[in-house]
Amino acid sequence: SRYGPKMPLAVDCTAELIRCKVLDSSGRLKSHELILSYGLALVRFVNLITERKQKMVSIPLRQLAREVDIPIWVVDLRHELTHGKLPRLALCRKGCDVVLDWLRKMYWSRQLGNNLCEESEDEEEEQEEVEANAELDSDGWE
Repeated sequence: SRYGPKMPLAVDCTAELIRCKVLDSSGRLKSHELILSYGLALVRFVNLITERKQKMVSIPLRQLAREVDIPIWVVDLRHELTHGKLPRLALCRKGCDVVLDWLRKMYWSRQLGNNLCEESEDEEEEQEEVEANAELDSDGWE
């Protein structure tokens, strides 16, 4: 609410993905409707997060995703959702979980300063890599 109508991208993406999970757990939507809901949230995530890295010369989406450590299979899932046959619900759920984990590591843990959650040794190493990547600092999300 502090940002008014311009919500940070990571917050907006997180909200959409969590909304999908809540709808899924409610049991009120059919499988096809859930695939469309997850699909839209996943497509928006990949597009919005990679868009800020796009330059005057068009850079392939897979390359942009690699630069910000989004798994390539999530980009492929986005491609199928956008241009191909709709994937299975299980794959959309998995994509949502992976993307939420990415957001937790790359955005939310930085906002919390990593003080509010215990981390394993692997997560500490990943956090050091994240901190080394200056382009993903919290100002970039705004």
